[in-house]
Amino acid sequence: MLATDIGIQGSDLLTLNDLSAQAILDLLDLSAQLQHVHDAPLRGRTIGLLFRKPSTRTRVSFEVAALELGAHSIYMTEEQTQLSRGETVADTAKVLSRYLQALVVRTGAHAELEAFAEAATVPVVNALTDRFHPCQVLADLKTVREAKGTLADLEVAWVGDGNNMLQEWIVAAAQLGIRLRAACPAGYDPDPVVLSLPNVVAHPPTIVRSPAEAVRGADVVITDTWLSMGQKDSDQKRQAFEGFTVDEALMAKADSEAIFLHCLPAHRGEEVTDGVLDGTQSVVLDEAENRLHVQKALLLAILGE
Repeated sequence: MLATDIGIQGSDLLTLNDLSAQAILDLLDLSAQLQHVHDAPLRGRTIGLLFRKPSTRTRVSFEVAALELGAHSIYMTEEQTQLSRGETVADTAKVLSRYLQALVVRTGAHAELEAFAEAATVPVVNALTDRFHPCQVLADLKTVREAKGTLADLEVAWVGDGNNMLQEWIVAAAQLGIRLRAACPAGYDPDPVVLSLPNVVAHPPTIVRSPAEAVRGADVVITDTWLSMGQKDSDQKRQAFEGFTVDEALMAKADSEAIFLHCLPAHRGEEVTDGVLDGTQSVVLDEAENRLHVQKALLLAILGE
């Protein structure tokens, strides 16, 4: 497959809802082709990584992806830019567009990412917001397809918070026709804005309160930390999530060949036990590695000629 065949050259990626189902599958195909390719097709390009939030996997995988494609990357924190002194998002985006061929942004409010994309004249990629995390879910989809051989006719179970990861999975499931059941405590459901997207309304997830009900017979079990970056810990939230730990007993309710995903970092002993995270059904290290491969595909599809 050629990167140009995907048809997203010059496009932003703020959520997988921006892509067609075919484009998602094509990106996964391209990522498999690029997994062991280092022929520098993006030589001479410069990609900016503007991160308001800390990162291990997202930062390193994007930097290595750029390097393996022959591009140069520049990592910037808020404190290293004039954003820390009150420069507007629009002014920052317009100036950076004069230097860069793409801008990867990791921030809090999704509206701020949208403001970057509106003002920038180069493609903007979402490296995480409080609403969506498309690059991670692309890696999740690649991992599931590698382990299961297909994304068709799968049952995926989510256990935990109705956060940006679940919301991106809801979008991806709607696009690809995946059956998704999510167990969330009362008061921690996904954002109604996400649930009201036309694609999601046409193919909605099943929201339940019981982790056992969500996991029963599932092919894939996914969780994430109960406290997203920037959220304050509280006894009230911990009480709400009592019984939502993915442990060996809960995994036993899934299909016998089910796999376990977690985007990491994990709070061991909270949302997942060591036995599950390090167990034979866990594919979390493959999932983390696949961040590199899908981001290579994404950058090439957006910037390739």
